[in-house]
Amino acid sequence: MKLKMGYYRWQALAVVLVLGMGAVTAEDPYRFFDWNVTYGDIYPLGVRQQGILINGQFPGPDIYSVTNDNLIINVHNSLPEPFLLTWNGVQQRRNSYEDGVQGTTCPIPPGKNFTYILQVKDQIGSFFYSPSLAFHKAAGGFGGIRILSRPLIPVPFDNPADDYTVLIGDWYKANHTKLKAILDGGHRLPFPDGILINGRGPNGASFKVEQGKTYRLRISNVGLQNTLNFRIQGHKMKLVEVEGTHTVQTTYTSLDVHVGQSYSVLVTADQTPQDYYIAVSSRFTSKVLTSTAVLHYANSARPVSGPVPGGPTSEIDWSINQARSIRTNLTASGPRPNPQGSYHYGLINITRTIKLVSSAGLINGKQRYSVNSVSYVPADTPLKLADYFNISGVFRVGSISDSPIARKMYLDTSVMGADYRAFIEVVFENRESIVQSWHLNGYAFWVVGMDGGLWTPERRNEYNLRDAISRCTTQVYPKSWTAIYIALDNVGMWNMRTEHWARQYLGQQFYLRVHTPSTSIRDEYPIPKNALLCGRAQGKITRPL
Repeated sequence: MKLKMGYYRWQALAVVLVLGMGAVTAEDPYRFFDWNVTYGDIYPLGVRQQGILINGQFPGPDIYSVTNDNLIINVHNSLPEPFLLTWNGVQQRRNSYEDGVQGTTCPIPPGKNFTYILQVKDQIGSFFYSPSLAFHKAAGGFGGIRILSRPLIPVPFDNPADDYTVLIGDWYKANHTKLKAILDGGHRLPFPDGILINGRGPNGASFKVEQGKTYRLRISNVGLQNTLNFRIQGHKMKLVEVEGTHTVQTTYTSLDVHVGQSYSVLVTADQTPQDYYIAVSSRFTSKVLTSTAVLHYANSARPVSGPVPGGPTSEIDWSINQARSIRTNLTASGPRPNPQGSYHYGLINITRTIKLVSSAGLINGKQRYSVNSVSYVPADTPLKLADYFNISGVFRVGSISDSPIARKMYLDTSVMGADYRAFIEVVFENRESIVQSWHLNGYAFWVVGMDGGLWTPERRNEYNLRDAISRCTTQVYPKSWTAIYIALDNVGMWNMRTEHWARQYLGQQFYLRVHTPSTSIRDEYPIPKNALLCGRAQGKITRPL
């Protein structure tokens, strides 16, 4: 976990290419990763399970990078079934082919490999990767992604003494194959069995600190369904970054991290030298799950002791108020040397409003979940490939409406069309009694408002149009709404999904096709030369080498 050679000192590898026209240019640095994905025995909650390991690790290795780095990730699939990884929060600029979800990328066949070619273009921050197929996420295969600022770009806090990835999430003792069978049989999953912190159960993970020094913790909720509250016994946390955005530096004693979300906090080891509990517990659940890790002072005088610090349980207003307090630091630089607030999103007229309502119910006697009454079913060919090769009959643009319709839930391969460079408003309306969490691949968006009840156009008067947080995953509270603004500046086929993984698996997702008639590579890259071809795209030709 430790960043060697200093927090922000990285050696850049300059790669020089001779272009076809004879010009010579220096590219951004390259970082190479070679991963082998296997099954292996794990015991996170004290019972033997089949876990997904990456290079023998559970969780998988961290990805360390700097703004604009090119990441070359060669993934060998040593599982007996197809496999894909998706990169939660990494904006695949003009390149949705590398997104690693079923609608954009062919699965890696058993015994084969695929090399993802990503660029963390104009990004900083804390994110994670995870499997996207076959309920593999319930077996592991996830890990942290950190994108550091370039050395010359000022960061609004001093270099921490160390930097830790903290992956938290609810977990089942049952193998993912059994959980998948439950869902395939048309049933809901039972309540999870516990909570893991970096792949370990209670007191299994430890983070070493030295008295008087400050540390950065990158906290990601990689779980399957539950909001989790994070806190450290006797210590306060200063929030400094959320999914690529530097925040107003507010201090919290505990922090709600909704499923799929990532936060960076600074923690100063300013207490009596001993060991302290790090506590993580479920929120908004009738049964409260709690797990612990250890904050270990190097000169600790005694082990953890006393009761585990309690946190909020079912208080929704508390969580909403905390969410509203998370705002963009307008004086801080982002990935470029200009203030984050220089793009005045609140002064741009929206060109379209999309209202999304989730629902749960039975279709043909089996449990399904939907968005605007449509429960997504995968096509036989990745949608992006069908679009590129003009393969008809795979999907239909407009197969999901802009607003809820008075119709029972039904099955379809739902794709919503959108214009490149449009500036849109999306309203998530949650009429159910659970917390929802929504993610859009390929984009960051501004969370401009959230409140209880039903959304109406008059609620725009309550929006934060000055310093709303920009992120890629947002929560929607029970019987509530959340509104976001999105600048559609990235052409491609992008997955909009719930991060409640059973709901995603059973249909609560769709694809946003951001389209332009232009064929210029300034707007979208051509299909990768190494793209896997499957379904009705088999036998097609990507492009000449």
